[in-house]
Amino acid sequence: MSNKDTCEIYCYDEKKVNRIREELQKEDISSVSQLVKALADEIRVKITYALCQDGELCVCDVANIIGSTVATASYHLRTLHKQGIVKYRKEGKLAFYSLDNEHIKQLILIALAGSGAKNSV
Repeated sequence: MSNKDTCEIYCYDEKKVNRIREELQKEDISSVSQLVKALADEIRVKITYALCQDGELCVCDVANIIGSTVATASYHLRTLHKQGIVKYRKEGKLAFYSLDNEHIKQLILIALAGSGAKNSV
């Protein structure tokens, strides 16, 4: 950091700081952090994006879409499931995954729009 991008003197707005600290304590920041960590992996973002495109995919479909083995796809899907990003259902011997809620799709749309990506979900 250069000297130009920091304050040259130390001062703060105590009222604003206290208000924001109180609001911050009310929020579950830890779960947001875990969500972002789960989506920090490119393969998991690809899987999430794929699920935005088609509401439900089996593990074999996911593996083919991301170009991996079924074991790799399963590993990443389990991680996404543990973080509450996807849900699954069994149908016979097949496991189908879908996004756990609409907010995840919105998050991916916003992230793609913010990154300057050409296509939208």
